Amino acid sequence: MNEATKAQPSPWHEGELTLQRSVGAMEMMAGVGQRQLARTWMPDQHREFYAQLPFVVLGAVDRQGDVWATLRTGQPGFMNSPDPETLQIHFDPQPEDPAQAGMGEGDAIGMLGIELHTRRRNRMNGVVRRRLDQGLEISVSQAYGNCPRYINLRQYSFVDELPAVSRELAVADPLVRRLVTTSDSFYVATYVVRDGERQVDASHRGGKPGFVRMDEDGTLTIPDFSGNLFFNTLGNILLNPRAGLVFVDFQTGALLQMSGSAQVLLDDPQIAAFQGAERLLRFTPQRIVYRPAAIPLRWKDQAEGDSPNSLMTGSWEQTAERLQAEALRTHWRALQVTRVVDESHNIRSFYLQTTDGAGLPRFEAGQHLPVRVLLEGQDVPSIRTYSVSSAPSDDFLRISVKRDGVVSSHLHEQIQASHDIEARAPQGHFTVDPTERRPLVLLAAGVGITPLLSMLREVVYQGKRISRMRPVWLVQSVRHMADLAFREEIDELVARAGDKLRVLRLVSQPPTDGKAGQGYDVAGRIDVALLKQLLPLDDYDYYLCGPGTFTQALYDGLRKLRIPDDRIHAETFGPSTLVRDIEISVPAAEQVPAASEAVKVLFSSSAKEARWEPGSGTLLELAEARGLNPEFSCRGGSCGTCKTRMTQGQVHYLTQPAEPVAEGEVLICCAVPAQGSEPLVLEA
Repeated sequence: MNEATKAQPSPWHEGELTLQRSVGAMEMMAGVGQRQLARTWMPDQHREFYAQLPFVVLGAVDRQGDVWATLRTGQPGFMNSPDPETLQIHFDPQPEDPAQAGMGEGDAIGMLGIELHTRRRNRMNGVVRRRLDQGLEISVSQAYGNCPRYINLRQYSFVDELPAVSRELAVADPLVRRLVTTSDSFYVATYVVRDGERQVDASHRGGKPGFVRMDEDGTLTIPDFSGNLFFNTLGNILLNPRAGLVFVDFQTGALLQMSGSAQVLLDDPQIAAFQGAERLLRFTPQRIVYRPAAIPLRWKDQAEGDSPNSLMTGSWEQTAERLQAEALRTHWRALQVTRVVDESHNIRSFYLQTTDGAGLPRFEAGQHLPVRVLLEGQDVPSIRTYSVSSAPSDDFLRISVKRDGVVSSHLHEQIQASHDIEARAPQGHFTVDPTERRPLVLLAAGVGITPLLSMLREVVYQGKRISRMRPVWLVQSVRHMADLAFREEIDELVARAGDKLRVLRLVSQPPTDGKAGQGYDVAGRIDVALLKQLLPLDDYDYYLCGPGTFTQALYDGLRKLRIPDDRIHAETFGPSTLVRDIEISVPAAEQVPAASEAVKVLFSSSAKEARWEPGSGTLLELAEARGLNPEFSCRGGSCGTCKTRMTQGQVHYLTQPAEPVAEGEVLICCAVPAQGSEPLVLEA
């Protein structure tokens, strides 16, 4: 093998690779690293960019091995690049800056150039080649661009104020807590030793004000949001758990510098609860230096300059509420109706909020909400499940209900704003991965649009959050024009998503005086012929929702086109009716046959006993016959409401549940005792 064909060594170290591997991006980032991190010189646009900046962020390591982040300032031109491999920074020595001790000849330096009034930023890491009379000359080791996310726009100006005396602070000092917990950004420096050489990195972190939490012991917890997948900072911390942080007071020019230990958290319940967080960074300060008026720059917030990416993230207050809600997942809670909106002539939306101090229940797009209603003349509440039409990222919970039955009619006729609805946390397995790269096809008939709208809202939100949107086709079919729901909302999503979202509306019985293009696109119904004409040749995930005949016909048609079964996801209303054509290579789950003789059934929670006879119905019907009132909704294995703990015995399902059932649990609405289950013990 000659030199030209040898594999290039990875520019990523093991810490960065570990995190890239954790998100499935290692292969994709290999080429990115070769193009960017392997560059040991600055492009002309970087050289020009640094020359126009009024400040730069530096990361340096002192003689004790502590890493510090700091700022150096000057009128534009205080940095210059005599050649692509060199950057000169001109500034007076600052002995009161703890980072100054790491800026000697031969020391590794991390550098971030950031322009707060445009959100442009570039990174450069290198080594101090020599000390200048005033400043440093740095030899470039790495030079690459950075994304503009989580940066609030600010305009700068210079002042003539002299720095005040710096001082070390204790972690309990109120000044430390105020600066940390009100900031919307900070800069962080980290380092590793690779092949015997120290590599220092400097980076920016941003979010909403207060996105950094400070606990009573002084520990900082920081959400890590979607970024460029380089993982320079967090990868360094995995290998060397040290970091230096600097918080800037943009109004006074003060710097709060911290150096301490750091930890990356990849598996913590707070990650899922903090909106937008993908990991957590935990930092314990060991030294804190406060430098009043340390820099001669002041910034003013720019009108409407909040980062759109930061606005899409959560807060620690919301996180705490969500964690409380998680502890109440199995409890019935009173949710207050804040708004009622008619979406079509027979679909009405109910916007819900909590009033008990805990947050809204967390859910996945596509799930349904169990609702409990006590109707007039009833002693036992009726339970129904209604699809959630809001997205997990929304700050509200919304169900959209078609008037079709006793309970839905009660909701339409009786429930108004300020009324309460009892509900439990959403459930169900008809869900979507909003960040998957494979194109998504959503096919809705009638009120089947509701869970698909939840999916669509989440796909658009996540696409905006990570700057990579999953392509979506939404095909909505109704019988009459008056049945078309959510028209304006879907049009708004199209405007946000651009060419990543395409919508087609079908009306099977259009008005006699109407024509396609006037409120709808096609006269007819969704079928495979339409999809073949509509969709370019590609590999899609299909989601079908509507009446059983609709989903079955589309499913069968897609399977005849050799669409794999695992690419077709379906939800029907009412009992589970979809019959799947599973590939031979996927064995069907074997069931123990139903009992052919009488079986004793013990309901342990209520201390009641019953005798099930072959042909006498399901376990739900047996419980009701003994005077019990188990929770249920669909009676067909679709919703999971009747899920019951089974501590002894086995069951046979008369209808295979649409809901996956965990070991030790049973859906009693469609189950009977299996052979050899004497006795069968249920916690009911």
